Amino acid sequence: MKKINAKSPLGIFLFVIIPLVIILVYSGIRLDLTKEKRYTLSDNTVKVLESVKKPLTVEVYLEGDFPASFKQLQSETKFMLEEFRKINPKIDFKFIDPIKTKMSQDTLMAMGMQPSILPDVKDGKISQITLFPYAVIKYANDGVSIPLVVQQAGIDADQQLTRSIEGLEYSLVSNIKNIATDKKKKIGILVNHDELSPDEFQGFMHLAMENYDAGPIIPKNQTELSVADVPLLKQMSALVIAKPRKAFTDNEKVILDQYIMNGGKTLWMIDAVNAEMDTLTRSKKVMPFPVDINMTDFFFNYGVRINPALVKDLKKFALLRLVTGEVSGNPQYTSLPWPYYPLGIAENNNPVTKNINPVKFEFPTSIDTLGGRKNIKTKVLFESSERTLLKQVPNYVDLKEIATVDSLGQMEKPSTPKIFAVALEGKFNSAYASRIERKSYPGFKASSPENKMIVIADGDVGRNKVIKGKPLPLGVDLLTNEQFGNEQFLRNALDYLLDDSNLMELRNRNIEERLLDRHRITEEKTNWQWLNLLPPLAIIGLIGGLFFWLRKKKFG
Repeated sequence: MKKINAKSPLGIFLFVIIPLVIILVYSGIRLDLTKEKRYTLSDNTVKVLESVKKPLTVEVYLEGDFPASFKQLQSETKFMLEEFRKINPKIDFKFIDPIKTKMSQDTLMAMGMQPSILPDVKDGKISQITLFPYAVIKYANDGVSIPLVVQQAGIDADQQLTRSIEGLEYSLVSNIKNIATDKKKKIGILVNHDELSPDEFQGFMHLAMENYDAGPIIPKNQTELSVADVPLLKQMSALVIAKPRKAFTDNEKVILDQYIMNGGKTLWMIDAVNAEMDTLTRSKKVMPFPVDINMTDFFFNYGVRINPALVKDLKKFALLRLVTGEVSGNPQYTSLPWPYYPLGIAENNNPVTKNINPVKFEFPTSIDTLGGRKNIKTKVLFESSERTLLKQVPNYVDLKEIATVDSLGQMEKPSTPKIFAVALEGKFNSAYASRIERKSYPGFKASSPENKMIVIADGDVGRNKVIKGKPLPLGVDLLTNEQFGNEQFLRNALDYLLDDSNLMELRNRNIEERLLDRHRITEEKTNWQWLNLLPPLAIIGLIGGLFFWLRKKKFG
């Protein structure tokens, strides 16, 4: 019998490739040959998984009869959880079919899950399939439900699936990190400068308390921040200042400056102009005016300036629902464009803004980024479109502007795109390093370690609506029946500021879509069916005939 040459293609296949495949199958080793390394966990993910000290279970409600697209999401989720379990055996998972186990929808919704209702077409009949694409992470006595499907308006089903898979690793590992952390980071909410009321800020507090320990910062002297408040501030990993309307004193600015110099993160939501929609709706006309909170020099030190001029976006805006008529005593509502409510639409790959619904700003102003700030990186989060107008104040804002949205009004001028929100990161220098005020603060620091800050030129971005005394979820507009991305944006902002594991970078993961041509599939369906059916039968018949011929020839 002729020997097989080990260097021949057949020899390489028999003696190298097949043994290698067998070794990989039985050893559990997997090779990621994808261009974007979609099946390789990041180093930061591995560190988080290794830090889990107690048994942790992930229950995935993606089992049963559902469309092929969800089968792919199921497969990706299962693969990722298998990788998690390999890294840390304390992490286990199971897939649950809520229909087969007869779990009621009320029970699932009580666990924080919202149903997804999808059409199902079989044999010309259309029916509905109800799914709960969620995972529940259980650790010790705690549990949390996380959606596996990205909720983003304006994208088709294929894009939704791709983006859900892109965010799968971040969604799972960030929640594992939060639930397995024994001590939550603290967030302080400054409440001494006529900020948003508790009812108006309830939505933000709800999202903040999902993963952090959030509470108010009330000055001990009941008037202003002082050195006596420093011990409490040092306990806070981040400080949130939401729509202050009372000016900060110079002493308070030193306290805040040193909070930042000592590594404290800050989230600023600032109104530089006083303009309220409630007043405008009642009177049909209102005159906004500048609001001076005495922080211009403070922000200037970090390379940021908030301008007291309203931004009107004629291209990216939310709708305003107004009564425009009456029929038989019943008011008739119409949704109309309102350029003073510009939308923040993510146009870059920043992890804070990626894959979220448009963020609604209400009467925002603009931010100028000033160059020349050493060691500070400035990243634009949201900005207006190229069709932007600036309205100087004080000046009238009239509801009649809806009818002439493209026209230039008094004291208005065309402008380049204006920035609504920026993220600053780097080593910050104190604004008081060479000023006499430094002597008033014990242990004064002239510069900070690596730090982060987010500045938003709109105090209402974190305000939820209140209807008949009942707070609504953040970002919900009942009149237009829209869900804006304000909640997810601010949740991401907090995670970005307090992310010491660099997990936020996982939100920038991109998976290249390699989709089939559905039109071509429909046209060539029959040809491909015959191609898949006949050649295998022909090959089997040929091999059988050859075997029969060889046997007959040998044994006569």
